[in-house]
Amino acid sequence: MQNVYTVAQINSYIKNMFLQDFMLQSVLIKGEVSNCKYHSSGHIYFTLKDEKGTISCVMFAGNRSGLAFRMQEGQSVIVGGAVDIYERDGKYQLYARQIMLDGSGLLHEKFERLKRELEERGMFDHSYKQTIPRYIRTLGVVTAATGAAVRDIINIASRRNPYVQIILYPAIVQGEQAPASIIKGIRTLERYGADVIIVGRGGGSIEDLWAFNEEAVAQAIFDCSVPIISAIGHETDTTIADYVSDLRAPTPSAAAELAVYEYRKYEENLRDYDYTLKRLFRNRINIYRGRLDNLTIKLKYLSPAGQIREKRTLALRLEGRLEDAIKAKVSKKRHRLDVYIERLKGLSPLDKLNQGFSYVSDEKGRTVTDVNKVDIGDTLQIHMKNGLVKATTTEKEMVVWEKQSRN
Repeated sequence: MQNVYTVAQINSYIKNMFLQDFMLQSVLIKGEVSNCKYHSSGHIYFTLKDEKGTISCVMFAGNRSGLAFRMQEGQSVIVGGAVDIYERDGKYQLYARQIMLDGSGLLHEKFERLKRELEERGMFDHSYKQTIPRYIRTLGVVTAATGAAVRDIINIASRRNPYVQIILYPAIVQGEQAPASIIKGIRTLERYGADVIIVGRGGGSIEDLWAFNEEAVAQAIFDCSVPIISAIGHETDTTIADYVSDLRAPTPSAAAELAVYEYRKYEENLRDYDYTLKRLFRNRINIYRGRLDNLTIKLKYLSPAGQIREKRTLALRLEGRLEDAIKAKVSKKRHRLDVYIERLKGLSPLDKLNQGFSYVSDEKGRTVTDVNKVDIGDTLQIHMKNGLVKATTTEKEMVVWEKQSRN
């Protein structure tokens, strides 16, 4: 009688067959994502499908490090892992250990992986960024010898400053030889002594721009001692070179504007600076001239000669005041003297004599005013206005004069 097996035995047998097949233990399967679910446990359940079939897949939480993006319905991916059977359900499925986007998606994943790696190494840190010089004499350009990018850079740089020397290194910017060509261009222009280097090209797909996502190119940009401006593709295009370079320009035209200072504006600024400087000088000179004038006046006032002149002026003024005071005093005294003279004239004996009066004195010239002091026989002198008369007293008589009262 033929052997009878349980379901569990059959499932276990099939599982062992899967385990013994080394190809199934490490396989890459390409397909489109369907029924993708992120479980709360961290596991991811999804289905891979193509035109002719489907396969169930699971990625356990412990393998999530092998996933660099969030899975979405309809994505074309390549899943690496092992095909095994789930014994309880008797269904085989793919146990994913890594998941990559297919085609351009694969390049995007590679881009993100390199970006994270270089960022962890500090190559994007702003502390390593070099400042773009404001005024340059030599502009290095690493790009294709033909194309819109180089024409735009040359036209705009020449228009902004015709005195800037532009040195073009005709690099290969697409394909397998592009990374080495770009690196050589950077190093050549660095040795030449360019003030700034523009590294770039026109727009394109991620495959076309991939040379600027190579680690070797990023390292060459990071190691370059000359400031580098990246100008790769259009404004929406971003490459690893953009993160490593000292400055990113959205387009090659913008890179030329950032690298080359506009000469006309420079001339205008110089004229403005010249006017401002002269105005400030004039204002400063006027201020110091005013201070000098004030100090000159102060010096004249405080100098010994000035002091002497001032004291001399004061002395002259005081002298004049003194003379005026003396004259006033003399005039006052002279007036008083005149008054006294007039009074004296009124009391002068000579005036009385001129009026017909005379006075009597004795022989010694003493005035005689009392009849009792004269004796008979005394010689008297009678003074008149024009002479003297001597007389001898022969007789005397006492007379009492009555005083007239004043009405």
